[in-house]
Amino acid sequence: MPMPKTVPVSVDAMLEDLRTLVETESPSRERDALSSSAKVVAAVIESRLGGQAVLVESEAGPHVHWSAGGDPKVLVLGHHDTVFPLGTLERRPFAVADGRATGPGVFDMLGGLVQAVHGLAALDDRSGVEILVTADEEVGSHTSRSLIEERALACGAVLVFEGAADGGALKTGRKGCGTFQVAITGLASHAGLEPEAGVNALVEASHQVLDIAALGRPELGTTVTPTVASAGTLDNVVPAGATVIVDVRVESAEETARVESAFAALSPHLAGARIEVRGSIVRPPMPESASASLFALARRLRPGLEGRAVGGGSDGNFTAALGVPTLDGLGAVGGGAHADHEYLLVDAMTERANLVTELVRAIQHA
Repeated sequence: MPMPKTVPVSVDAMLEDLRTLVETESPSRERDALSSSAKVVAAVIESRLGGQAVLVESEAGPHVHWSAGGDPKVLVLGHHDTVFPLGTLERRPFAVADGRATGPGVFDMLGGLVQAVHGLAALDDRSGVEILVTADEEVGSHTSRSLIEERALACGAVLVFEGAADGGALKTGRKGCGTFQVAITGLASHAGLEPEAGVNALVEASHQVLDIAALGRPELGTTVTPTVASAGTLDNVVPAGATVIVDVRVESAEETARVESAFAALSPHLAGARIEVRGSIVRPPMPESASASLFALARRLRPGLEGRAVGGGSDGNFTAALGVPTLDGLGAVGGGAHADHEYLLVDAMTERANLVTELVRAIQHA
């Protein structure tokens, strides 16, 4: 298929494609929905850029890969899975009003995908450009990580189209992040007749929550936050089991090692209780040094552009850890990621698409 002629970036065309993507629901782990979504993403890419987008099958769902050909120079990275369950669209349909586009996934990160594609469409020469849109970013990128890393190393520069930071700032650094599950095994007994005969997993879990929370080092950027807990079966039974889930964010490899070692060393407070820990810090930290060269390039193109290190993780964490220059937050300007009030600022779409055009062109000729 021949490459289409260069056309100016059109807000109406971007909103048309955004509606198409949003109205194809794509919750993580819903493989049939993700298969449909991948086909729609591929069709949007092909209609705007020509060529052929390849669906890369995985257990999580299809990833979408497109290449303009030539020597790889820049990887445009995103994902098409969203956190919203099937049926959200019926309750919260796509809409544009008062300068905002709303609907499930508009900010994280379907708007960014649309802006990236339309920005690339404005290039006369797209050689060396690749696009990778994965199906499992919201649930850890377990099936896509190796492909992400392979294409990042091949291209040598990565632009991530996750939503922008507050005020439209680019994301120049990210914390490493992971989830730990602490399972406690106790011994059931009658809570009224002989509570002393049991080993109370809920009490043990309470001790563990305090120990775990104490692992945080805010002054070093490390947060360790127990987020979900469950225990017990009936109100007159000493709980025989409990589970605590913990969110962890770190800024350095040293803190990664310290926190993972601390979780491995957790020990019970109650005689007879047993503890099993699963999990790790899956996404390594993305230091600001990884984005320095690309952010400087973006600042030359847009002198007023700001950069910010943020706590959330993305697939840019993986590429930065390889030493590949990585710039994140190039996507939609808006807010409310993962929430019902998620929105995208329509007026910012053209400017962000134009930044894609200029940034990619500068990378191509660097």
